[in-house]
Amino acid sequence: MLLKDKTALVTGGAKGIGFAIAQTFVSHGAKVVVADIDGDQAREAAEKLGGKPTALAVTCDVTDQDAVESAVRAATDEFGSLDVMVNNAGITRDATMRKMTLEDFESVLDVHLKGAWLGTKAAAAVMREQGSGSIVNISSISGKVGMIGQTNYSAAKAGIVGLTKASAKELAYKGVRVNAVQPGLIRTDMTAALREDVWQAKLAEIPMQRAGEPEEVANVVLFLASEMSSYMTGCVLEITGGRHI
Repeated sequence: MLLKDKTALVTGGAKGIGFAIAQTFVSHGAKVVVADIDGDQAREAAEKLGGKPTALAVTCDVTDQDAVESAVRAATDEFGSLDVMVNNAGITRDATMRKMTLEDFESVLDVHLKGAWLGTKAAAAVMREQGSGSIVNISSISGKVGMIGQTNYSAAKAGIVGLTKASAKELAYKGVRVNAVQPGLIRTDMTAALREDVWQAKLAEIPMQRAGEPEEVANVVLFLASEMSSYMTGCVLEITGGRHI
């Protein structure tokens, strides 16, 4: 019960890695706000997590400052605090730079990087006053090495690393920690859409010779969210099975 009596907010929490994080948090005693742009899916996810008083669903577009601040207020109004913020919401719009539109570049930057900045800013406003809190940003190994066809995604995920380190320095004296994780090839709906030859090529790069599971990412996020990592801030942990080390 590493998060007993704690309140967490997970953006993009209705499915995939976000839902696995919310599920893991609940299993460790947390109350969770599932924030997702798809309100119906958020409500379904919250019901799966046990509904009230364990989980609350909110519709949230992470590129909208008012919506993000409203989600944070929902957490404090419903559960009395905000102890953990996970900036997980994301999209992909893959294409080579030659074919990528400006709209697809900007939309990915907006959801990932601006969304993480807005989430960090809103959560920090509450956590500074509490004198405690943990913010975990979901980056990607793509932000470390860069991937063909992902100039938008790689740039956004690299930006999240810079955001994490800078905000960690700003907030440390107030007792607020900010860390990030960089997942590699994780078995989700998004990666399930990959062509078989692309999937196999990615697997061949992994020393552990398998893809990761969403729960394996969630366990590392749990570590960073909890007091188990109480002397860690500004860190970026890779969850890749050894890929790109």
